[in-house]
Amino acid sequence: MEFSTHFYFWAAFIAVYLIVFVIDMYVTSHRKKDMSVGIALRWTALWVSIALAYGFAILFFYPDNGSVEIKGLMFQKFLAGYLTEYSLSIDNLFVFIMIFSLMGVHEKNQPKLLKLGILLSIVLRILFILVGMELVERFHWIIYIFGAILLFTAYKMAFTAEDDQIDPKGNFLYKSASKMFPVDPDPDKGSFFSRINGKFHITMVSLVFLVIGSTDVLFAVDSIPAIIGVIKEGAAGILTPEEDNFIAITSNVFAVMGLVSLFFALKGIMGLFRYLKQGVSFILFFIGVKMMLPALGFINEGVGKSIEEFFKNNSWISLTVIIGTLALSILLSIAIKEKEELVETGHTLEKMQADEPIQLAEIESLKAENERLKKEIEELKKSKN
Repeated sequence: MEFSTHFYFWAAFIAVYLIVFVIDMYVTSHRKKDMSVGIALRWTALWVSIALAYGFAILFFYPDNGSVEIKGLMFQKFLAGYLTEYSLSIDNLFVFIMIFSLMGVHEKNQPKLLKLGILLSIVLRILFILVGMELVERFHWIIYIFGAILLFTAYKMAFTAEDDQIDPKGNFLYKSASKMFPVDPDPDKGSFFSRINGKFHITMVSLVFLVIGSTDVLFAVDSIPAIIGVIKEGAAGILTPEEDNFIAITSNVFAVMGLVSLFFALKGIMGLFRYLKQGVSFILFFIGVKMMLPALGFINEGVGKSIEEFFKNNSWISLTVIIGTLALSILLSIAIKEKEELVETGHTLEKMQADEPIQLAEIESLKAENERLKKEIEELKKSKN
């Protein structure tokens, strides 16, 4: 039996992902203890390197069907999709961390809930990608709805505080489950269900999973229009629907790869990503605008076609904007953090200088007290003699 190169790429993707998934979920040190930031960063760097290596394999080994531009275009789409979805995955993990904190989830229960959340995220993303791609193929105008969704998401992400976006106890599933079943108040129980005095109860772990699950759905709704916008831009007539699905699924699932390690890394380096949300917001806005621009063709057909041709001939623009935005958001996070630390250090020095006369006076007072005690001891010794 002969297999096509496409088959080998799918087989390699599945094999690599399963190996990484098992290692990240069940082999890394988080099973025995809380993974240190250094170890978590090393694992994360390895998973990112594997994803990038897969992208370069597409660039060098994917069949081009006689057209050299296919491999280059697929590589650009894979990398742009991967970076966009990876940045959204980081934002997703920030939300998980906040949910765990707000709901008082015990540290020993966090990895299990995180793994279930990641599994659900993978299933939802693949399902939504297949449905979304099929809808766009059948009804092209739906891409404008996806563009509008991205613009709304970008606005909400940029102008809504994180604390206002997350209200676990206001979650519909949380409230519904709490009303339908009695809740075990013990926050340390790791099981989903328990029995108290013979009665069935759901635990806090169950409620947290429901909140995480609904969060996964919301992030899938946000991320799928983004990946569709990245894949479809400038690829009409060049990539087949099967190649669109291949790039969308592989880049998306690779972006969720190794999130357990990334979770433990983020707990220690959250300051490096304080402006990531604004960066992701701009990326979603940029993709959303690009998806909406061809709609100008309904007003002026020539303008609409010109815009489509421009992005078709300059597909590298999206990749450049995505990389540049993510790099800038991280650099700003580092620079502003360092500035705040300098200000804080300056305040500390000023306080030390202001307190210095008081400290010197206290030292002189202690010296005088010490001399007085010495004299009293000497007098006592003399009186005894």
